[in-house]
This record gives sequence, structure tokens and C-alpha cells, in this order.
Amino acid sequence: MTPLLTATSLAITAIGVYALACWVVPFGRCQRCKGTGTRTALLTKRLKPCRRCKSSGRRLRYGRRAYNYFARIHADAQTAHRARERSIR
Repeated sequence: MTPLLTATSLAITAIGVYALACWVVPFGRCQRCKGTGTRTALLTKRLKPCRRCKSSGRRLRYGRRAYNYFARIHADAQTAHRARERSIR
């Protein structure tokens, strides 16, 4: 195998594994609070709820967010297409 073919197959495999992870486990750990749901305040060192994840400790993965976006676009296009076909008849 050539190095280019090996690198390409490795990249495709990595993308496939990430897509499977986004499908099976759509939520990942929040990077700001490290999954705890709380953060320490800068000056007082007091625990405060994490604003990024809304104290859940989980965030939607970027791949899943992209999938949801494109699925919503597709659903909206299908709805518009069906409405247009109904108005023609």
C-alpha cells in the first residue's frame, strides 16, 4: 500500500468512528467544567453553576450538532416540497 492510500483509509476510518460515536452517544463531557456541572469563581474561588452546559456537565457533540442542523434543513425542504405539490393539485 502506498502512504497516501494508508493515510486516506485511516482518515476515513477515523471519520466513521466519530460519526458512530455521535450517533450512539450524542452528548460528551463539558470541556469548561470537565463534566462536574460547577466551576470556581475567579476571585472568590466559590463554586458556581457552569453556564456553558447549564449545570448538566454534558454538551452536544459538534458532529451531532451538524447532523441535527442538516437533518432540520432536509425536513424543512421536504415540508416545503409537499406543500408546493399540494398547492399544484
